[in-house]
Amino acid sequence: MTHKSHPRQPQAPSLDPDTGEPVPTPESPVASPPKSEGSEAEMWKDRHLRLAAEFENFRKRTTRERAETWQRAQAELVSRLADALDDLSRFAHIDPTQIDSKTLHDGVDLVERKVWKELEGAGVTRIDQAGVPFDPNIHEAVTTQPAAKPEQDHTVGQVVQPGYKMRDTLLRPARVVVLTWQGQ
Repeated sequence: MTHKSHPRQPQAPSLDPDTGEPVPTPESPVASPPKSEGSEAEMWKDRHLRLAAEFENFRKRTTRERAETWQRAQAELVSRLADALDDLSRFAHIDPTQIDSKTLHDGVDLVERKVWKELEGAGVTRIDQAGVPFDPNIHEAVTTQPAAKPEQDHTVGQVVQPGYKMRDTLLRPARVVVLTWQGQ
């Protein structure tokens, strides 16, 4: 028994509801010729121009929103630090003959604690530990020194300048002296 293959019956093309023009389908990627010359080309050109304009507006809006968000975040951090800055200003303008060094030291210590309270609230941490393994992701080696014991090999011997992170973002690496074991 042989089956004759029947040719596939062409389907009527789908029509665009706005223009009434044929719309390409997967079976027929090319639509039938437009009824009026250039009308389909004009339709696609118009759609392209509208999409390009929408995308440009979207790009401008997201750029503007990103800048506004950044400005709000900076303003929030400065406002959090305002009290500590006021205290620091008061201490900076005290007549040195009117205050003893202990009082001045205690005042500066108080301001530092206020600043750190706000910075920690914003997610800032200080990188300043000695004795930890050297990590090139958060440390910058400025020099090396011999280690006293093999266990100290490639560890931070001294922090020359602390580093800072804000959550997972490194703001500045800690500049450190790295201990290296020279052997006996």
